[in-house]
Amino acid sequence: MSHPPRGLGLVLTAALFSTTIVYGAKTGPVWPQLEATYGAPPDMAANFLGFRVETVAVNGQHELTDQQIFAAAGVTGTSSLLFLDAEAAREGLEALPLVKSAQVRKLFPDTLSVSLEERKPYALWQRDGTVTLIAEDGTVIEPTVSRRFADLPLVVGEGADKRAHEIVPLLAATPMLAGRVKGATLVSQRRWNLTLDNGVVVRLPEEDPGTALKNLALLEREASVLEKDILAVDMRQSDRAVFRLSEQAAAARAAALGKKAPKKGDHV
Repeated sequence: MSHPPRGLGLVLTAALFSTTIVYGAKTGPVWPQLEATYGAPPDMAANFLGFRVETVAVNGQHELTDQQIFAAAGVTGTSSLLFLDAEAAREGLEALPLVKSAQVRKLFPDTLSVSLEERKPYALWQRDGTVTLIAEDGTVIEPTVSRRFADLPLVVGEGADKRAHEIVPLLAATPMLAGRVKGATLVSQRRWNLTLDNGVVVRLPEEDPGTALKNLALLEREASVLEKDILAVDMRQSDRAVFRLSEQAAAARAAALGKKAPKKGDHV
């Protein structure tokens, strides 16, 4: 006749005692307080054993707040490292528009290591009267723009978000003009118009807009053409710049030439 393993009775008695305690707690008023303090039963047990997440070590954090990181990773005050799903935490972090990639590691007994590559604020994108903050790849980082990003380049129009990386470096390469550009509008998904701080519109060509900008910067340096009484500059022809005068300037020019003033919108 076989005998039960030694100590089995003690184990069964302890299990019965523990079950009775848990059942009594769950049916009484104490259980909600225990869950609020120690978490769900698995986390509760792990936390009692010393596996509570005490430290979240984050690398690569720039724009995200601690609260945003904790919420996306699913870390709360009762989370245990033992039962935290690192893969789910990574997916939660990478679902944030600001996060390009994330790595999450569990360092036992109580530390969660998070490495982030954030998308950097690159430009402002205006469409249908709404301005958002975008990354270089066109991803909308924030639906609203805080004051600290107000000086970023502004691109306007459908598709301008995905092509901001084309015009922004060209403007940066011509600092004489860059500081005066209030917005770059994508026209017909093909080319850019620039609006300057004095209201002058610069029409850039579809091909090689960088050279057109450099030529305009040279004209401005040599003749201050953008300070004249003009409405627009057309740089779409590689061998010339066409200036559209304001009505007053056109009238004055016509008078000086002894001719009838051209109609509004005439080019010279």
